[in-house]
Amino acid sequence: MNIAIAKQLGLVLLANCVVTLAHGQAYPVRPISFIVPAGAGGPTDIAGRLIAQALSDRLKQSVVVENRGGAGLTVGTTYLARAKPDGYTIGIGGASSHGIPPAIYPKLGYDAEKDFEPIGLLFRAPMVLLASPALPVKTLKELIAYARANPGKINYASGGNGALSHLSGELLKTAAKIDLVHVPYKGSAPANIDLMGGQVQIMFQSLHLAAPYIASGKLVPLGVASLQRSPLMPELPTLAENGLPDFEVREWFALFAPAGTPKAVVTRLNAVVVEELQSAQATQRFLAAGLIATPSTPEEAARMVRDERRFWARVVADAGTKID
Repeated sequence: MNIAIAKQLGLVLLANCVVTLAHGQAYPVRPISFIVPAGAGGPTDIAGRLIAQALSDRLKQSVVVENRGGAGLTVGTTYLARAKPDGYTIGIGGASSHGIPPAIYPKLGYDAEKDFEPIGLLFRAPMVLLASPALPVKTLKELIAYARANPGKINYASGGNGALSHLSGELLKTAAKIDLVHVPYKGSAPANIDLMGGQVQIMFQSLHLAAPYIASGKLVPLGVASLQRSPLMPELPTLAENGLPDFEVREWFALFAPAGTPKAVVTRLNAVVVEELQSAQATQRFLAAGLIATPSTPEEAARMVRDERRFWARVVADAGTKID
């Protein structure tokens, strides 16, 4: 039998089996707490609620979302790291919880690799560089030229210190060799309002959240921050196409459990998640929410955490970024 087919069959059989823990009870036998380390309404919350509902449907057990925002995503992520590793507390994380914080917080309350059992990757959400209509640029090349002619006069907004939108701006400064001023906000919504009003000039944001403002002409898209064009807006070129080769910012989401969670539980949850992410109906539902399904093994999710930690550590070091 072909090895790949055998592995696939094994995964299907595993998804259909009943996991039994050491005390002899089938998993899950009671509600599961699902930690979303962000407030309601943002990309992390949207992704978390979608996958929590899918798990509830497939496991035939309640999966209760708990929003625990604060200090970026680090408060809720710290809570997840310290939860009892019995399979009944799991949560969502990504670049803003497991990639960036280790590079910028000297006293983080968790180790992004050692304190978690990665269950699997979930989604990626393309980022887009936006400009205020008040700024006299329509393309990335025009932005770079304008910024070089007006050093220190372009403000870039972010959803807060240490947010993905913050570090994306720092990466842009380094890659394009331009002088930008960071203006942090308490969330992307107020930043978006000031961007449309011209109080700040540019900002990185999730493409699906920006799409309505792009369509109405209230914001000007300068490019997608990924290596390939996004299926959400395929006509929009990438930043790599327009002058910044290899420029990539990955907004990704993965499912995590506290370190020490039984291997059988991790394997069971991964199989269920992969089955959900690969279903055609679910894929369309996720895409409508601006999320591109990226099913993976636990090992691949762990590799993503390692790679992102190294990537953002380099960005922070190159830019000399400090929390201001």
